[in-house]
Amino acid sequence: MSISSADPHAGAIIHTAGSPLGTAGAALIMVHGRGASAEDILDLARPLPERGVAYLAPQAAGHTWYPHRFIEPIERNEPHLSSALAMITAIVGMVHDAGIPGERIALLGFSQGACLVSEWAVRNPARYGGVIALSGGLIGPWGTVWPDRGSLDGTPVFLGCSDVDSHIPAERVVESATRFRELGGVVDLRLYPGLGHTINRDELSAIRAIVDAMTGAGASPSGH
Repeated sequence: MSISSADPHAGAIIHTAGSPLGTAGAALIMVHGRGASAEDILDLARPLPERGVAYLAPQAAGHTWYPHRFIEPIERNEPHLSSALAMITAIVGMVHDAGIPGERIALLGFSQGACLVSEWAVRNPARYGGVIALSGGLIGPWGTVWPDRGSLDGTPVFLGCSDVDSHIPAERVVESATRFRELGGVVDLRLYPGLGHTINRDELSAIRAIVDAMTGAGASPSGH
């Protein structure tokens, strides 16, 4: 597949698991990290419900959504960043077109993917089934002022990260939590002492709680 230098993630291949989109009652959009793959992030769906939920994982061009750190000036990561955000918009639109309402659409990302879903959500606030950012935060240099228009209207937001992650400053995760709360998200922020840049069982349980609440299969996630 040829890659456009102006829109590198246009036409990204979307890997799927769970129920077909046309028959699912809910959807979880899953965005992988730098150097990883759609198949990698889809592994997180293995313990989640197989029926009734469509799991959609796009593949980044060159396995990287944007070239530099997420706290670099925005223009350094263009046009890759805008291309990746537009791709998420297209996937959410596709899910809406399949008849799934916003409150049954959740977004999940790890690392670069967590930064992307966080940034997309604050730029496109509405009521979603959940926003799950694992080892990531909002994009932009220190001092960035993010959009303050619109409302997440009670969307469950889970932010999980190590307190000493070498890639993701804990201060940015806390800053992201504040922005999500200001937009009306119900935020569950968990900083894990000495964890490293990985995903732990507690975070997997939090993902399951959000998916269960979104599908009506269990109790609401903590804090919602």
